Amino acid sequence: MSRKIFIAATGMNAGKTTISVSLMHLARKKYGRVGFIKAVGPKCQVFNGITVDKDAALMARIFGLGEDIAHMSPVVLGRGSTKKFIDGEIPALWPVERITEAVAALEKKNDFLIIEGSGHGGVGSVIGLNNARVAKITGAPVILVSGGGIGNVIDSVQLNLPLYRMEEVPVKALVVNKLLPEKRETSLSYLGRSFKPFGIEVIGAFDWSPVLANPTLNHISRLLEHPLRGDQTQGTRIVHHIQLGAASSQKVIDGLEQSTLLVVTSSRDELLVTISSLYHIPAYREKIAGLVIPGHAPVSAITQQILDGSNIPVIRIHETTADVFSAMKHHVSKISAEDTEKIELVKAQAEEILDFDHLDSLLD
Repeated sequence: MSRKIFIAATGMNAGKTTISVSLMHLARKKYGRVGFIKAVGPKCQVFNGITVDKDAALMARIFGLGEDIAHMSPVVLGRGSTKKFIDGEIPALWPVERITEAVAALEKKNDFLIIEGSGHGGVGSVIGLNNARVAKITGAPVILVSGGGIGNVIDSVQLNLPLYRMEEVPVKALVVNKLLPEKRETSLSYLGRSFKPFGIEVIGAFDWSPVLANPTLNHISRLLEHPLRGDQTQGTRIVHHIQLGAASSQKVIDGLEQSTLLVVTSSRDELLVTISSLYHIPAYREKIAGLVIPGHAPVSAITQQILDGSNIPVIRIHETTADVFSAMKHHVSKISAEDTEKIELVKAQAEEILDFDHLDSLLD
């Protein structure tokens, strides 16, 4: 029997995937064979010809687990799945059997198995498999992952705990992510005191980091569903600021910050030409990550020629500037297998801030 851990979260965007990548990296240093499973996957994609959850595909790509992909994502809730379960088209026991078989198969070939939950504790309830129930079925102790803060963390954890208590699943630790560096020690101290009566150890994880939190140009391209043109080697560049190029050209240039993605409507020829020209200058290339050009009006031929000649990364989209800017500002960036800079940073920081041996000992 392999050792197992169930990674749950208090809600979306708590940094659960970052913790999974971290623990996978650290566990592989201690154990010879480490597996991963996303038992219930609400977001699917095709990997090696099989429809799987995107997190399972991510871990397979990062850690070379492609041969196990069929077991890594046993239940995928694709479009229409909810209605099929409620209508009885999918047998109630089918997902339980799928998960049980997948866990058994991965346990046979691994010394340590990471089981990742989905969203908050109640996700999966439509098929009778919320996170607590999955943890019970798999026989894995739980660590909860939350974002930073004090009051909001306590509230969100207390909302989730009853589900695990009902299933009699032990919650061994709370791993706190996205901590503000200047408040880290204070937050962890108060959280530790708050959860000590419940036997839950509080572990500080990653501080909030713009490198981890902010999107790459490739992320923006996928979000907007339009290709990135220009210098393709810049696709993994991290965008730290998104700026609307609505002011005069000089004011826009003066307002440039480190790695800024400019949103400039297609009719602003003079600004598009100016930014393209500045992109040749190293000092400005550090500030200019690229351009998103929205708008229904065509870009003039000479402006397009200058854009092409500069090789500046460009995403051209025929939507309104307001819609495009709003979509990007409200987007939450997720790690992808192509984000090599982010992944290597996660691995390096995990070795410094997470004591895997201690966390492993909590599973006993």
